[in-house]
Amino acid sequence: MSAESAEGGAGSEGSAGRDGEARAGREGAGTAVLLLPSTARGPVPSPETGIEAAGRGIKLSPWRVPVLVVPGSEAMAVLGELAEPSDDWLASSDLRYLCVLAGYACDLARRGRMLPQLVTEDGVATARWRPVLTGADAATYRDFGAGMPPSVRAAGDGVAVTLRNGLDHLVDSGARSVMPERILHGHRAGPRAPLPDRWIAALTADDPTLPGARPAEVRELRQALDDWLRAAHEANGPVRVSFRLFEPEPDTDEWGLEFALQSAEDPSLYLPAEEVWAGGRFPGLPARPDETLLAGLGRAIRLFPQLHVALRDQEPGRMAIDTAEAHEFLRSAAPLLQAAGFGVQLPAWAGRKAVGLKLTTRSRKPKGTSTRAAADSGFGLQELVDFRLDLVIGDGVVSAEELAELARLKVPLVRVRGQWVELDDRQLRAALKAVTKRREGELTAGEVLRQVVDGGEEDLPLVEVDADADGMLGDLLSGQAADRMEPVPTPASFQGALRPYQERGLSWLHFLTRLGLGGILADDMGLGKTAQTLSLLLAERATTHGTDPSATAPAPAAIPSHRRINPTLLICPMSLVSNWQKEAARFAPSLRVYVHHGGTRVRGDDFFDTVDNSDVVITTYGTATRDLETLKKVDWGRVVCDEAQAIKNSGTRQSQAVRAVPARTRLALTGTPVENHLAELWSIMDFCNPGILGPAKRFRRRFQEPIEIHQDEDAAAALKRATGPFVLRRLKTDKTIISDLPEKNEMKVWCTLTAEQATLYQAVVEDMLSEIEGSEGIQRRGNVLAAMTKLKQVCNHPAHLLKDGSRLPARSGKLARLEELAEEIIEDGDKALIFTQYAEWGALLQPYLAAHLDRPVLWLHGGLSKAKRDDLVERFQNDDEPMLFLLSLKAAGTGLNLTAANHVVHFDRWWNPAVENQATDRAFRIGQSRNVQVRKFICTGTLEEKIDAMIERKKALASSVVGTGEDWITDLSTDQLRELFALDPAAVR
Repeated sequence: MSAESAEGGAGSEGSAGRDGEARAGREGAGTAVLLLPSTARGPVPSPETGIEAAGRGIKLSPWRVPVLVVPGSEAMAVLGELAEPSDDWLASSDLRYLCVLAGYACDLARRGRMLPQLVTEDGVATARWRPVLTGADAATYRDFGAGMPPSVRAAGDGVAVTLRNGLDHLVDSGARSVMPERILHGHRAGPRAPLPDRWIAALTADDPTLPGARPAEVRELRQALDDWLRAAHEANGPVRVSFRLFEPEPDTDEWGLEFALQSAEDPSLYLPAEEVWAGGRFPGLPARPDETLLAGLGRAIRLFPQLHVALRDQEPGRMAIDTAEAHEFLRSAAPLLQAAGFGVQLPAWAGRKAVGLKLTTRSRKPKGTSTRAAADSGFGLQELVDFRLDLVIGDGVVSAEELAELARLKVPLVRVRGQWVELDDRQLRAALKAVTKRREGELTAGEVLRQVVDGGEEDLPLVEVDADADGMLGDLLSGQAADRMEPVPTPASFQGALRPYQERGLSWLHFLTRLGLGGILADDMGLGKTAQTLSLLLAERATTHGTDPSATAPAPAAIPSHRRINPTLLICPMSLVSNWQKEAARFAPSLRVYVHHGGTRVRGDDFFDTVDNSDVVITTYGTATRDLETLKKVDWGRVVCDEAQAIKNSGTRQSQAVRAVPARTRLALTGTPVENHLAELWSIMDFCNPGILGPAKRFRRRFQEPIEIHQDEDAAAALKRATGPFVLRRLKTDKTIISDLPEKNEMKVWCTLTAEQATLYQAVVEDMLSEIEGSEGIQRRGNVLAAMTKLKQVCNHPAHLLKDGSRLPARSGKLARLEELAEEIIEDGDKALIFTQYAEWGALLQPYLAAHLDRPVLWLHGGLSKAKRDDLVERFQNDDEPMLFLLSLKAAGTGLNLTAANHVVHFDRWWNPAVENQATDRAFRIGQSRNVQVRKFICTGTLEEKIDAMIERKKALASSVVGTGEDWITDLSTDQLRELFALDPAAVR
């Protein structure tokens, strides 16, 4: 992509860019000004290309770029085609986002979640369809806003405007595709026909415009349509009417449907209708509760006409219905009411697939044969095993005779062995067909595994894998392989002791390797994935040499060439190369390690000779991409990807390159197998076991969309069952996993501003708010970010904002608190990590603290070479002298082991909890023997305190709300920003 700088006046350029886009809409191509991450050399390449940015100092800058504009009427068709993966081009995150948004729009249109409207476009009245977003649809819409990639809003219109405009166009296009026929038949309304008739015809016509419409008629019709749309959204208020279905008592056929008022924000706030009529009050509801209840029931009757029976009562509280009516409510009314924003509470079994299959397997190995002995004797995926599939309804296995009786009764809602279940006709037919097939016999282990992943048959899912299944396959399918199988002891050549859970991890890895399967070791950060991997390599080599894994392995040089295990290729981020090198030397010194990275790496025949004499070859993702053709020529025993989230986007060059490296087995190491969406899990799983989850398109249709869009619990359970055999996940907060990891004590340290800081803070607020009010688009966004940066700099220190080289003492509340804390830490003989997101502040702080404390203060930032970085880490970890380690958050937030510190200080906050936690985990990890004190500095009464409070209020959603850093704040209104930035008098000391 070629791009021309749009320096000087981003606001006017942005306006010109939008005009350019309007012209391009008619002509097909043009240019637009977009706000892009940039260096001095130009826009930064998209992350999906795998190309690293050249230069330093990345910031948002306006650039005029060529664009191809797709009219709104064609956008749906274009995105539908682009949603299909291709080998010829690479889809970026913004395109994938828009494809998912288009699917959401189609789903809204198919479910009728839209209303016809009359709008004015370019001065012409136009018939359009608009989405109705209530209930679960409104929640999904908010999720789309929180998850919007920055590049989608690069034109500077903000999240709210961009999302609303995009969804409006896509829903209109989707509505016309699902309703190609005219709404009213007969003669098509001509130009002189009444406006309502012309409008109805235009709702499905190729041309939606209504030229020549008289303004008075347009206003009258638009008013009625606007009222209609507004009424459709009324159920989405803070208090909603709720319906609760009760099962009948034994031996009766009378179900109960209770009405109530319920908080939309906190569903636990629930007031039954009987209490409403008894004078009960609802917290925070200004109107009379009885009026709110009757108004809601009046709206609901359009979706559930049977309510008219209950509304004959002056004080409706509940209604009695029979089983057939209860089924009709479950099948038809409940989904409509939920989608419209009403509360609906159903029995726990409602909506679940009642009919399914239960798989049980039995191995054919002789009794008394150990799991390892079976593996050593050649057991693998081609081995025959006995299997049985049983039919399950609800929680119990049923016979063919019982199933036939249920089918004969033709009752969709029945009580089976004391439990109510909803029987789907299609599933019943599939179950009756299934009982006529062979439901037991023999299959290969691989065929059984495929059944588990595929999930049974169409319309008849696999609901359970018998945890009592025996043998290697039973161990694998149980989801408890690491705990059930015979343990592999720590290799004698391993210099250290594995913890019990790590030995279980070693056993699981060893087990998968014997079957020729790959896996994801997804242990929490700091639980020792490196040590488990190195112990696996040692155990394999000991076994291959004809000895027990616990025996001492012979020196590598003495291994005959015909008995050597092919080397392991380990791919990791550059920041972890030294860590792997050092950990291998520490835990597995008998392994021959070669680092293939940098300009001095060997090439050609020298490379192959070096690999032949190595057990482990360590390289980086970037080097693996560049040297792919060379790496493909080696017969690797295993490829290991550390920090495997680096290949979470399957379409990137980096991910495709790693997949192309041949190996007998593959292993992914990551503490976060899913960071944003389930496609990432598919990508990592497809690396470990190519094709195991099927094509990406099928995975998206079967798992990703049902789980992410519709929160389908059955699909989530099926995915967990399909991936469970290949994923081992343990958390360090689980005391059953590790009981001796010290505690992590987090606290907030409240600091006050000095008078000088308060004066500067107020001046910045007044100055920046006036600029924000007078700007829009890209310019407004930039001004908000600039205001936040300046205010955070003031909170750090006046010299940080002014950049005047002035003195530091006695001018900052934060710095004064840090001085006190640092003195205590040094006096106690401890070490501390101090994180700042500003390299310029760290450069000021480091010499000042070193002089003030008369102790070493190390300073790690992005401008250091790898060798210097390693030297600093080595010194901090091994020098006994108390000291501080000042670190740039971006340069040191991941990939470092700094367990010598038992104090962590976040001097200025990065408002993304995940980023802060990753930085904290540099100290809070395996190897830490003391409790870790984590302190987060916050200036009271400033935006720091207010943003912290916002995050606390939404802690469950914090990662999605602030997952992209601080960009979400730029979409706040000016009044909200004024409240956020305002200085509280209590902030000054």
